[in-house]
Amino acid sequence: MEAAIDRIMMTYDLLLNRTAAASADARAKVTAYINTLIEAGEKDTHRLTVCGLTYLRQLDGTNDPVKAGYTGL
Repeated sequence: MEAAIDRIMMTYDLLLNRTAAASADARAKVTAYINTLIEAGEKDTHRLTVCGLTYLRQLDGTNDPVKAGYTGL
C-alpha cells in the first residue's frame, strides 16, 4: 500500500505545483481512499495507483473538462 501511495504522490506532485500543506492534505485523503479500496479487496499496486490519481484529480477539479477550459465548440 505504501508503495502505491508514494507513487501516487510523486506523480501528482509532478502534475501540480502545490504547497507542502496541500500535499500533506492530499496524501491523507488518498491514503484513506486507498485503504478503502484495499479493504474492498483490491490488491494490484498499479490499479491502486491509477485509482488514487483519478481520485485526487476529481477532488481538485482538474478532471472536469469545463473547468479545464473545454467548451465543446
